Amino acid sequence: MNLQVRPARPADAPTLTAFNAAMAIETENLSLDPDTLSAGVHALLADPAKGQYFVAELDSHIIGQLMITHEWSDWRNGDIWWIQSVYVHPDHRRHGVFRALYRHVEHAARNAHAVMIRLYVHEHNVSVRQTAPVRRSGVGTPGA
Repeated sequence: MNLQVRPARPADAPTLTAFNAAMAIETENLSLDPDTLSAGVHALLADPAKGQYFVAELDSHIIGQLMITHEWSDWRNGDIWWIQSVYVHPDHRRHGVFRALYRHVEHAARNAHAVMIRLYVHEHNVSVRQTAPVRRSGVGTPGA
């Protein structure tokens, strides 16, 4: 599998919007307003201060996504990267797509001197809890 991970671009917005809508239904049985969701995706893509999407591509087709947002930690005097909006197309699950996205983000966080990466997982999302077991790890400072 020739999987590539890269930062999302504005042209990826329709796929990111569709993946977010699918994720909301799948994980929380929630139908999101398409116009609001699309506007939210576009707003984040246009303003890096809001966060950043990364996408996993296979043969030039997006098969997974991951979004990070930032939180300042006064306790650690540094930036915490929160992982959100993770989605892997059902045809590509259990093939290392999330792992590739996570490793890419972990590397980027280290380069940006982030002090920690955190992942929010909805308590009822059993499949993700099995994929991403809870663990604590800092990325930039000892003992984080």
